[in-house]
Amino acid sequence: MDTIVLFGQLAWTFFLIGAFTFGGGYAMLSLIQNQVVVEHSWITESAFTDIVAVSQMTPGPIGINSATYVGYEVLQGATGSHLLGICGSLTATLSIMLPSFILMLLIVRFYEKFKTSTLYAGTMSFVKPAVVGLIGAAAVILILKTTWTGFTPSVQIVADNFPDWKSWVLLGGALAAGYWGKVNPIYLIIAGAVLGIILY
Repeated sequence: MDTIVLFGQLAWTFFLIGAFTFGGGYAMLSLIQNQVVVEHSWITESAFTDIVAVSQMTPGPIGINSATYVGYEVLQGATGSHLLGICGSLTATLSIMLPSFILMLLIVRFYEKFKTSTLYAGTMSFVKPAVVGLIGAAAVILILKTTWTGFTPSVQIVADNFPDWKSWVLLGGALAAGYWGKVNPIYLIIAGAVLGIILY
């Protein structure tokens, strides 16, 4: 594929994701996965899962971090050039942020006028359940190999992204330590990294 065309597709894809995602980074993950893994086949399911894991551990919103890593992987994988991979990162990152930037400029100008509007309140009441659904879809996609085709989900549990019992034990331990033990999340991340290296 021509590199210029690939840049254009990458920019347009992430611009649309940024424009139609409500609810923050985790709500973006299902849309990003659908576009880069299913629709365009730019990266594999396992590579996307790795990108999400790294995005969670690096500073910043997970949706933008994921866009940055995906942009690099797509261009570097297609061209073999580290420099073009960095340009892909910049393209995807700026494209996913641009709709929010434009929207915030408009909101700052018109929020005071419309914050008491019944239309605004009604719109938000419909958006909130959709946000919950998008975050739930992201969780399912990351746990299982799941492909969504239109309105009919085709679920193929060919290989779990949690490949064995050790992963489930790590998940349970982290959940128990964080929820009941009130362990600092930073310590959980470090412990997960160390145990992952030891076990795998």
